[in-house]
Order: sequence, then C-alpha cells, then structure tokens
Amino acid sequence: MNKELRIVFMGTPDFAVATLKTLVENNYQIVGVITAPDKPAGRGRKIQESAVKTYAKSQGLHIMQPTNLKHDDFVQELKSLEANLQIVVAFRMLPKIVWQMPKYGTFNLHASLLPNYRGAAPINWAIINGETKTGVTTFFIDEKIDTGEMILQKEVAIEDEDNAGTLHDKLMTIGSQLVLETVKRIEQGQVNTSIQKENPTIKDAHKLNKDNCKINWDNDIKTIHNKVRGLNPYPGAWCYLQNGEEQLEIKLYQTSWVCDNHDLTIGTLVADKKTLKVAASNGFILVEQIKLPGKRKMDIISLLNGYQFHDNAKML
Repeated sequence: MNKELRIVFMGTPDFAVATLKTLVENNYQIVGVITAPDKPAGRGRKIQESAVKTYAKSQGLHIMQPTNLKHDDFVQELKSLEANLQIVVAFRMLPKIVWQMPKYGTFNLHASLLPNYRGAAPINWAIINGETKTGVTTFFIDEKIDTGEMILQKEVAIEDEDNAGTLHDKLMTIGSQLVLETVKRIEQGQVNTSIQKENPTIKDAHKLNKDNCKINWDNDIKTIHNKVRGLNPYPGAWCYLQNGEEQLEIKLYQTSWVCDNHDLTIGTLVADKKTLKVAASNGFILVEQIKLPGKRKMDIISLLNGYQFHDNAKML
C-alpha cells in the first residue's frame, strides 16, 4: 500500500530547482518549500531571491525563508505543515530538531558517490583531482555532514571535456531522477539503506577558498589543467601575471596542455599572434580563455590582439 506523502522541500540554487520541478511535475504534494533569505547580489547590490524561491512562487507553493533553523517560530511553523517527508538538495546543515521531525525521515541528494567527496564542493573537487567518474547519492540525514545511511546511487562518467559547469548540469538532471526514484521507494515502503563505510582513503570536498583556487605552476600540466576546468565557471582558478613592472591578479577558465621538454623557467610565457603558452614542469599549458582585472572573460586570440606581453612576462 502506498503512503500518502506530504513533502517539505529544502534547497536554494538552480541545482535544487530541477529536483523540485520533477516532484511537482510528478504530482507529489509539496506542503512547504524552505529556501535561503533574499539577499543583495551583483554590482548593483539589488535584492535577489533564490532560484528555488522563484520557481516555488511560480507554482504557488508555500515558502519559508528562516534565518535561524532552530528558532521556535520556524520550528512551530514547520510542524504545522504536518509533513511526513523532507527532501534536501543544496541547502545548509539542519539541526536535529528539524531533520528528525517527519515520520519517514529527511533525505538529502549529494553530488558525489558517497562516502567520497563529502562536503561543500563535490563537483569541483572530483574534476580537480582528475577523477574519471562521480555520481549522485541519496541518503538519510544524521548528526554529521553527509554521513547518513545511503539509499540510492547513480554513477556518472566525467569526460575529458567536462568542466564544473557541464558536470553540474549532468548531475542536476540525473540527481532529480534519483530523488524521484527514492521518493517512490519511500512511498511504497521499499527502502533499503546501506551504511557508509569509513576508510582512510576517503576523499574530501571541503569548501573552496582563495588559497585552494590558486594555480601552482610547479605542478605538472595535467594537474594544472584539471584545476582550471574544475573551477570553471565558478569561482575560477587564479594566479598572478607579472608583465614588466605590472603584477595583475588574473583568472583562467579554459586551457589545454602539451607535453614537451624545455629548459624554460616555470611560469615563463611564450606568445605569438594566436597562442599563449605557460611553461610548466613537464610541458606547456595553453591558455584558451582568460579574465584580466576589471575585464570580461575573453578568448586568447582576442587578448593577444590588444595586449602586449613583455619579454620577461611570467605567471606566478
């Protein structure tokens, strides 16, 4: 016998919208949507609502935007919805009083093959670390981050041409279908879970920051290339460009690489009218898309048409 589900959905960015939309289009009863408060964004600092809020409004869904998930007013309002299942996609860590509330539990969609890549940036780190596969996992939330009992997993190949943006979109689509399958199993009372096994080789997906987004030109060319594509389109891999007396903080968004023996100093630039190469330990990184301070992203030919490099120019 199928359970009568009353679902509260929690999420904020575009990644979460795909799942909410799938649930709505499959006629599940969404009794509430919890998302981040509106906040200023962009150069004009205009107040902007989350992607999930925009979609939820278009569907006439009940929206909550708490700043404190432990506040009594929020907890009481959440209880009043009488949900028996909560689904979390790209939201924030929940207090126990929230995740333990519904009868059928609270489950999360995570963009990795758990237990690998627990944490804030699983899509980025899978590419940065040169993985050839990743995936999505649904699991019941517990006290720790991304450690709960797993429900379902789906593996996805990481292609050589993938960057964080293209992989995000693949996992977003496949993840929404995995959530749908998970909900159907809960509805039918056919959920089997597996415990995440701890081991010393588990890889982490800690939060991205300025330090771990900086390019280290002493690394081999494939490692550098993977960092660039793993941080494209956001937040972008960065380094310094020393051009004569000028030192600029720049971002690289697209590169390729070529193995080559050379005796150039690491970081040395080799430019002609169509290419810009950076010397690394075992070859060259070919810069294909770049962003200078205060400028938009541009392809390398556009840059070379209007920017002069000194003979001793280097990436640092």
